[in-house]
Amino acid sequence: MKNNLIVDSCTDFDKETEDIQRVPFRILIDHEEIIDEDLDINILIEKMKNTRQQIKTACAPPDDFIKKLKGGANNFIVTISSQLSGSYNSAMVAVEQFKEKFPESFVHVFDTKTASTGETLISIKVKQLIEGNFNTSEIIEHTNKYISKVRTLFILDSLDNLAKNGRITNLKAIIANIMHIVPIMGEDGEGRIVLKEQVRGKKRAFARLIDMIGEYNVDFENTILGITHVNCLEKAEKLKEDIKARYPFKDIKIFKSSGLSTVYADDGGIVIAF
Repeated sequence: MKNNLIVDSCTDFDKETEDIQRVPFRILIDHEEIIDEDLDINILIEKMKNTRQQIKTACAPPDDFIKKLKGGANNFIVTISSQLSGSYNSAMVAVEQFKEKFPESFVHVFDTKTASTGETLISIKVKQLIEGNFNTSEIIEHTNKYISKVRTLFILDSLDNLAKNGRITNLKAIIANIMHIVPIMGEDGEGRIVLKEQVRGKKRAFARLIDMIGEYNVDFENTILGITHVNCLEKAEKLKEDIKARYPFKDIKIFKSSGLSTVYADDGGIVIAF
């Protein structure tokens, strides 16, 4: 039986994700609905910078997932954390409706409990398991085990976008910018975003980010670390080299941000997962 892998568009880009079916989020800026598909990220960044209005995002409706599902195939769907978006619930509704027409079809939805880089690494993991000819039960088991271990951290170049999309107040963003306070954010293990630490100065923040990796129980030789960058490839490459100098990861991959990752991480933002 053929396998079919579907992801939502919080999965970031590299060669390993180019041929995976994507279900796009919607981004709303100044009453314009932008589909997160084949986007020019630089144009999106300009639109975000030029608006004073709240930036909103919306997950894809169930019909968008249904269009990607295939009867007579083993279908796997990977979504952003259900604690951050309705994408997982939308996919589950799609599965119910799809199975009414194709009751013999197999569909499994993974709640990654993360986003951006973390979701990307999990999508690649599922793809590799499929290509390794693992059966459906093994794919689910191995992927769920991987999801439980993935940790995600990120540093934003600016808090302006978090203020525009309502995640923090404008006052907090202004104070942080004036005081040069750089928050290091991450997930709490259950898919919610939490503040890990606040560091004064970007150079110190990245040094602390690298230190924090060593505070997790990581099997470095068998672990891949991912870095998503929003329009800052040189920064990502420098971070990659600094991490390689400290930790013997199996591999370090650099991803280009999707539209949704760009909205929340903003221009110059960096997300890592391992």
